[in-house]
Amino acid sequence: FRYLADDYGLKYYAAFVGCSAESEASFETVIFLAKKVDELGLGSVLTIENSNGKIARTVIQNTSKKNQKILKMDSLQSVNQKDIKGGKNYLGTMTENLSVLKEALN
Repeated sequence: FRYLADDYGLKYYAAFVGCSAESEASFETVIFLAKKVDELGLGSVLTIENSNGKIARTVIQNTSKKNQKILKMDSLQSVNQKDIKGGKNYLGTMTENLSVLKEALN
């Protein structure tokens, strides 16, 4: 999603740089992200598929309002044969991601 943000000039803040093997964000990172959510008046925090949402929930718990939604984007990195047989495809997934982005940006 980094390319998407760069291509469309979207500002973003992330718990990890690139594809990190880390499983926990630092205290400083969580506080920084929570302050950004407050500062920008954001109504949601984005995660990717297969995220357990723990970092997003922790960020939200450290905001002033504590009522932001967690929205999930799908990078298609974990698609398996069962998903494909169930009808999952690139265009459908990107259409779902567009809906998520529209909600996040409103």
